[in-house]
Amino acid sequence: MEQIGVALVLFALMLVLLAGGLWIALALLAVGYAGITLFTGAPAGKIMATAIWGSSGNWALTALPLFIWMAEILFRTRLAEDMFSGLAPWLTRLPGRLMHINILGCGIFAAVSGSSSATCATIAKMSVPELRRRGYDERMTICTLAGSGTLGLLIPPSIMLIVYGFVAEVSIARLFIAGVLPGILLVLMFMGYTMIWALIYPERTPPADDVRLPLGARLWNSRRLLPVLGLILVVLGSIYAGIATPTEAATIGVVGALGLSLAFGSLTWDNFKGALLGATRTSCMIAFILAGAAFLTAAMGFTGIPRALAAWIAELDLSVAALLLALTIFYVVLGCFLDGISIVVLTTGIIQPMIIAAGIDVIWYGIYLVIVVEVAQITPPVGFNLFVLQYFTGRDILYIARASLPFFCVLLASIVVLVAVPEIATFLPAQMLAR
Repeated sequence: MEQIGVALVLFALMLVLLAGGLWIALALLAVGYAGITLFTGAPAGKIMATAIWGSSGNWALTALPLFIWMAEILFRTRLAEDMFSGLAPWLTRLPGRLMHINILGCGIFAAVSGSSSATCATIAKMSVPELRRRGYDERMTICTLAGSGTLGLLIPPSIMLIVYGFVAEVSIARLFIAGVLPGILLVLMFMGYTMIWALIYPERTPPADDVRLPLGARLWNSRRLLPVLGLILVVLGSIYAGIATPTEAATIGVVGALGLSLAFGSLTWDNFKGALLGATRTSCMIAFILAGAAFLTAAMGFTGIPRALAAWIAELDLSVAALLLALTIFYVVLGCFLDGISIVVLTTGIIQPMIIAAGIDVIWYGIYLVIVVEVAQITPPVGFNLFVLQYFTGRDILYIARASLPFFCVLLASIVVLVAVPEIATFLPAQMLAR
């Protein structure tokens, strides 16, 4: 088919530009411009202007910088420092003991940061020295951090879900709610594997402390975590109840984060300015990529590539399971070379017609896509969580990749569970829609 050949040419051009170090946004614009100019008679300049203006003027995008700002504010509080003392007393009797701090700590911080690498780096900075001092197994420490750090992509408010919702033109509010149960499922699967590992290798887990704190003391140690958890519940609850849109909920989050930071005594002018500038830089980078993706998507529409690929997939007569298996392999391989946001913006416009033609729910597919991208975060050579842990542990990247393999398999197992029980991702959005 002619369009398949065009797709291969444009894909090769994209690889050359990215390998040459060109910014992702500029590479997207260049490939889109080349596609329209070389293979259609449409006016590339006018289409570019319209696509970029349309993407930048989308109201749904306003939630992105606000959630990033909320994360930056809370990142500069003592949340990470207090997480160890707040969680440790509750976990000493579980098999694996303080290993679960990595998992639960990443789960909590994921709901604050929305970023995989930031979640992994923050918890690793706190837990690696402490667990090493107490004699915990290094490989399992790395494994729990690498895998659990990926929760930052899934647990709302997730930056990745906002990006997917924007590119696929899907409700961000429903995506946020859809990510809750799969996020909890992953936390439970990670903790379950850790407990099984600890029962099989008890000699690799240091003995528990003899002192068991009373309930009041444990609650006191957790006092600084509870307000943050309350803020997260208010933000998500307001979206689920239909009280607030994602943008309004993000505003509530920013105000609440500023209030908590002030109450914790960590709100200074330098912190405030650093959070604002950090959020601005990250938001501009993502918005620039999304503008390039919008133009590339429009260009692909003019070349007819999405329709041709959808028709080709239909001719293969693949079952839904076979299609998802092929896409999983495709995304895992792609994740060896690209970061998560790039994967989403590069592929969604082309893959989405196939998904719709196969009768797959686009909300469910968004959760599936994010989990597959999570897998890519711990695959060499461009697994960002692996680089983060290389910095904190001093180990080489292949050692860290091998240590992360068990949670890599757990993530793949979660995809199987999600395919077998799609209601895990669709139940809450359906309930929300019925309100």
